[in-house]
Amino acid sequence: MTTTSSTPDRQHAGGGPGRADRLRIIATDLDGTLLRSDGTVSPRTQAALAAAERAGLCIVFVTGRPPRWMESVSSHIGGHGVAICSNGGAMYDVRRRRLLESYPLRPADALAVVERLRDRLPGTEFAFEYPTGFSHEPDYPALMWDADATHRIAPAEELLAAPEVHSIFKILAWHPALDPDAFLLRAREAAGELAEFTRSSPIALLEISATGVSKASTLARWCQERGATAEQVVAFGDMPNDLPMLAWAGTAYAVANAHPEVLAATGRHTEGNDADGVALVLEQLLRDGWTAEG
Repeated sequence: MTTTSSTPDRQHAGGGPGRADRLRIIATDLDGTLLRSDGTVSPRTQAALAAAERAGLCIVFVTGRPPRWMESVSSHIGGHGVAICSNGGAMYDVRRRRLLESYPLRPADALAVVERLRDRLPGTEFAFEYPTGFSHEPDYPALMWDADATHRIAPAEELLAAPEVHSIFKILAWHPALDPDAFLLRAREAAGELAEFTRSSPIALLEISATGVSKASTLARWCQERGATAEQVVAFGDMPNDLPMLAWAGTAYAVANAHPEVLAATGRHTEGNDADGVALVLEQLLRDGWTAEG
């Protein structure tokens, strides 16, 4: 593992948040980054998040998880109560369990993505996230939290034609045999002009959003509404879906267990998610006086 200093004395891509641009926002991915492998927030990380909030820093979770998977981290959400979900496809008030905003794919693009992948990558199965629910094809696997839920199940084309399945802000595409990175590359080649393709799972599961929608785009909008600039943001991540956010933030860290592409693209590394890597950086930031008061 390569570990750089957790002191933000220089920026991801050269220079850190200076005193004139005081640190304001901590933006962190959840699974594989903030959360331990068992899905929990460790006591040390809980303490670090609370200390950062007391110092006036704003913590925002920026995750590939859909809104319906956020209840387990609701007690750690911070004062604002908002999470950026589905790789930027949705903004969700976790405490009120209310979708605040979503950025859907155009229906024609969603259908075209399905048709392209089905034609060029046979065996691909699809699922869809939208404001009123979740639907999937018959052979799409039950994954973790979905196993006991009730969903509409039908072929993708039928689901996309149903009136209740509208405003899709995330398509999931699963393949039973392809290497995950190869699946992502080939899917982008097949339909990359129609949507944004990324991945965050260890299996061949792609996450597809509307063109221009990413963790970075929605985080930037959320920060702008609060008068915060990219230089005032420290971001943490581990998988390809985090790359836009890590590139946008003024200071960016990859955890030690991150995907090789993320480690290569990110100048600062911290310990892995099971070793409280995010907490280590937050503790150092606070020791060095990087509070919202600057």
